[in-house]
Amino acid sequence: MLHRYINQFVEYCQLANFSVRSIQALAIRLKEFETFLKSLRIQSVKKITYLRLIDFVADYKGPSIHVRKSRVWTLRQFYHFLTLHRIVAENIATGIPYPKIEKTVPQFLTINEYNRLIRYFSNEAQDLLGLRNFVIILMLGTLGLRTSTLIAINIEDIDLTCGRIWIREKGRRRRNLVLPHSLCKIIHKYLQLRQRKKGPFLISKRKKRISQRTLQDIFRTAADQNGIDKKLHARLFRHTAATHLNKVAGVEITQHVLGHSRRANTLKYAHLNPDQYAVYMKQHPFMQKEAL
Repeated sequence: MLHRYINQFVEYCQLANFSVRSIQALAIRLKEFETFLKSLRIQSVKKITYLRLIDFVADYKGPSIHVRKSRVWTLRQFYHFLTLHRIVAENIATGIPYPKIEKTVPQFLTINEYNRLIRYFSNEAQDLLGLRNFVIILMLGTLGLRTSTLIAINIEDIDLTCGRIWIREKGRRRRNLVLPHSLCKIIHKYLQLRQRKKGPFLISKRKKRISQRTLQDIFRTAADQNGIDKKLHARLFRHTAATHLNKVAGVEITQHVLGHSRRANTLKYAHLNPDQYAVYMKQHPFMQKEAL
């Protein structure tokens, strides 16, 4: 019976236009939930108590804090579906608290580190794949694109005449961004070698759409060649783009470039501006000589 409700819930999520990754995450957590209930020989959703939900979230197979958070979200969505279709009387999952995740200070590349990468990729841009890698590093560092967004770009999404690019983001949203003039010139050279007007923008050696694994290999090689201790990945470049853009353009422009609907989300990526902080500290009354 529970298995049937889970399948119906997944179909409901598809109709509700949930993202593919969200549906995959929901399916994984609900499969865990189904296995947990089978171990307790519970077959009816009406016999599931609030304490059983707590046990599943907190104790089943000793999950990490991120898995616990994912389980809470999944149960809330699933029970919302069950109450909506009057399978259960109330959503007992709404009372489950989300686990508190301690905030860490995300890393970002300094201007010197990013310039070293630009020089490295510029020197390597002697053929199609070299130009591709140069384009990747520039798009990530200036536009702060997510990995999935970068990989999904097609040639027809780019308008070099107007200097704009259409991108696909989480929640199946589409929006356009302005391309810097210097980036347009590099993309133009890359597309001249591609000699295509349609299809995947970034391709692999086999002429297929580039994969996340290929990106990881590119980043790993670049970090080793340039003596950068930080692990290079798309999220690091996203933080880098947000931090340095915020220094010169402010939060509103940074929010637009990153595609956040809420200002608070942007502030998680845009780090403290050290130059602005230094100015404020100089103006602090206790930092002035007259106050000594």
